[in-house]
Parts: sequence; C-alpha cells; structure tokens
Amino acid sequence: MIELTIEQRQAVAQQAESPLRALDPDTFTTYILVREELYNRIRNLVDKTENLEFLNGMHPEVMEVFGREGWDDPAMDIYNELDPRRKA
Repeated sequence: MIELTIEQRQAVAQQAESPLRALDPDTFTTYILVREELYNRIRNLVDKTENLEFLNGMHPEVMEVFGREGWDDPAMDIYNELDPRRKA
C-alpha cells in the first residue's frame, strides 16, 4: 500500500463527486482513485452471483432509458426475441 502525500490528500479532499484520476507520467496510464468502501460495493456487484437478481431487477429501468435513446424503433424488435429472460 502507498501513502498519500500532503498534496495528494489535498487533491482528494477537494474532489467533489467524481473519482480522482492519477496519471503515471512514465507509462501514461491513468488510474481512478475511489474510497475503499465504494470499491468494495462495486466489487460486490461484479463478483457475486447473488447480484444477478439485482441486475435482472434493473431490466425495466434500463429498457426505459434505451427506449428514449431510440431502441424502441420497430427495427430493434428482433433483439427482444433474443432476450433469454423473455417468457414465450
């Protein structure tokens, strides 16, 4: 584990809602710094199969957003038939 410098702690403290980005000047790799509790929440969403129920529950809201973005075009109906959650 690395410890933040005073300058880095100030940058984290000043950061509003979006995560802090850090750049490695040697490799030009960008890293995202998030609090450990947020990282753990995200990891739990991705790692655990119990969260499939949560993800499936998001389906109606996601489809509403897709509809507003043009996915409700009749030409896209073929994708509804391919949805494994759809009941015949």
